[in-house]
Amino acid sequence: MRFEDFAAARLPALLRYAALLCGERELARDLVQEALTKALVRWKRIGSLDRPDAYVRTMVTNEFLSLRRRKAVRTVALTYEAISGPDAPSVPDHAAAVGAGDDLWRRLIALPRQHRAVLILRYYEGLTDDEIADTLNCRPGTVRAYASRALATLRVQLSVELPRIPSMSQGEPA
Repeated sequence: MRFEDFAAARLPALLRYAALLCGERELARDLVQEALTKALVRWKRIGSLDRPDAYVRTMVTNEFLSLRRRKAVRTVALTYEAISGPDAPSVPDHAAAVGAGDDLWRRLIALPRQHRAVLILRYYEGLTDDEIADTLNCRPGTVRAYASRALATLRVQLSVELPRIPSMSQGEPA
């Protein structure tokens, strides 16, 4: 497979994945662009892999996780045509169809980066613990621990905000 064919086929999925990771559409585009630029240079080796998409997804994940380690994030102003013009690529937002999407997103974005990455890789990308461990370069047990902590945090947040149902005393009718 040529790099151009791969990039054209996988770009929407990579953009959605990066947007879920970082929470900003423009930053997601930057992450994917950086990962694809690095992949192009190494495409001869990456293209010969069984799953080049998994390798490039790992590259996007590593770009996201290394954001804090950078001293400055470079930004480049884009023209209207590139961002919102008629030829600009559009990525459907699946969370927009869900009424609680904004609330869920606010909760996910508050999680630590590793925890958020594990949840997105597990529930959005549908990867197994072993595949997530390969993507994050850690052990499967670490993946399970991150997922457990993240889900526990979300459960606590949800249970605190749920309305309490007053308990009925024994003498009152049901």
